[in-house]
Amino acid sequence: MKILIVEDEPKTVAYLRKGLTEQGYAVDFASNGEDGLHLAQTLDYDAVVLDGMLPGLDGVEVLGQLRQTRQTPVIMLTARDSVEDRLKGLGAGADDYLVKPFSFLELLARLQAITRRGRSESTTITVGDLHLDLMARRATRAGKRLNLTAKEFALLVVLGRRQSQIVSKTIITELVWDINFDTNTNVVEVAIKRLRAKIDGMFETKLLHTVRGMGYVLEHRPEGSST
Repeated sequence: MKILIVEDEPKTVAYLRKGLTEQGYAVDFASNGEDGLHLAQTLDYDAVVLDGMLPGLDGVEVLGQLRQTRQTPVIMLTARDSVEDRLKGLGAGADDYLVKPFSFLELLARLQAITRRGRSESTTITVGDLHLDLMARRATRAGKRLNLTAKEFALLVVLGRRQSQIVSKTIITELVWDINFDTNTNVVEVAIKRLRAKIDGMFETKLLHTVRGMGYVLEHRPEGSST
């Protein structure tokens, strides 16, 4: 998927660009309203993350002009938290509204929601002969119940929902532990090692794989093995 970020704060752009790229998105960005509007009108994007306070045209003006020709899903991203500002953004045609400071995972979830309308969230995940029941919080492989801790199950769900995608340590620590978690520690490696022993240890076909320098992948590879 291709995302356009229209934001004038370099740190926010870098943060979003890094996180979205790690999740497999292609990312373009503009630092002012005029450039953002031009890109949004001339190129095809799956969604736009649009700051409300921009030099030149502000976010509401950009959105108003964009809606004359395009219905690209838009999330307004702004530090203004008043009801009036929210209504102004939504009234101009925003699909969602997120107030700074924000969690990257919340933004990611909202992006997925506005770009995947009409899809219902399944309560089960299947990867090869591994089955996760999200309602019962139960994991089985080849019909055998896996004895997982709450964190191990949460980690497995994170990987399972992104089946066959590389999941970075940044995303794992934010979702399984805490958004401000210190990623310099080896907690992810330790958790992955324990989870791998439980879901792969007794089986010939391995499901949990390491992609060195990038993250982890949960997928069925009949001829492969985890590293």
